[in-house]
Amino acid sequence: MKTYNKANIPLAKELRKNMTRHEKHLWYDFLRSYPIRFQRQKPLGNYIVDFYCAKAKLVIELDGSGHYTEMQLLKDAERTKDLEELDLSVIRIPNYLIDKNFNGVCIYIDALIKSTLPPSTPLTPPSTDGGYKGA
Repeated sequence: MKTYNKANIPLAKELRKNMTRHEKHLWYDFLRSYPIRFQRQKPLGNYIVDFYCAKAKLVIELDGSGHYTEMQLLKDAERTKDLEELDLSVIRIPNYLIDKNFNGVCIYIDALIKSTLPPSTPLTPPSTDGGYKGA
């Protein structure tokens, strides 16, 4: 298990109760039933990440419009660097892609996970509302 700041646990629980519309869509319509376990609002290091897959060492962050200011871009870059120092891969997905190309987002995440796992790992991704049926 990765190290984390215990002070973030109550906030992580609160964030799980109050996910954004985009987080709910990705969680309930894809990640929750994905064959490799994901966790949502997971404390890692000094941060709480949107989604985390320990087996693939993958962090998924969903970014709304507030993430594209100069200040937030710098903070996000530092956050990504810190998480990568924990031997994690970090991907950032703009919220508008969840709305406009949910199927493509699911295919992208599935491909990333498959690229990190041994070829013998059986994966049958779930069907999603966006039409994704797996590769």
